Amino acid sequence: MHIHVHQLLTHYGYLGVFFILMMEMIGVPFPAETTLTVAGLEWTQGVFSFWPLLAAAALGNIVGSTVAYTIGAGLGRPAMLRIGRLFRLTETRFNAVERRIGAYGLPLLIAGKFIAGVRVLMPYLFGMNRMKFWVFSLLNGLAAVLWAGLFIGAGSALEIAWSRYHAVLTKHLTLSIIIISVLIGAYLIYRIGKKADMAS
Repeated sequence: MHIHVHQLLTHYGYLGVFFILMMEMIGVPFPAETTLTVAGLEWTQGVFSFWPLLAAAALGNIVGSTVAYTIGAGLGRPAMLRIGRLFRLTETRFNAVERRIGAYGLPLLIAGKFIAGVRVLMPYLFGMNRMKFWVFSLLNGLAAVLWAGLFIGAGSALEIAWSRYHAVLTKHLTLSIIIISVLIGAYLIYRIGKKADMAS
């Protein structure tokens, strides 16, 4: 699904950030990382304030994850298996994921937040496997804040780097084009001269 992230954020602001991140965690293919990176860039430009932006992003992710957890807990394993087949998630793979949840549940909940496809799947599986809700909520909330902060920071860093080096690149662009053109011209003259010598 193609979304004009910049336009959406311009029109809806913090609510747009919240909505995109919430829907992504329910399973709608919205570009969460792109949204956070663009929002981080716009924070540096003064469009957003950091703490409200982080709160909107984290809360959107948390609400979406909680909905997914509740669906997973309510539907149970058989229904989740049937749904999984629609996405080519076979029972063998399902069992493998369940074993990993049993062995590495808590670290997997945090680490999985940073992996796009896994991030969306985890709340459903943790709900299905009946992880204690307060444990899920605590760790999921922590992971959501860390994840959102990381990508907002990445967007800010990109904007700062662009502002810093854009002027330098623009200043030397004309000189670079001239040098490259001279080198290409010299090479072509050399090749033409060499062919002329061989012909004679």
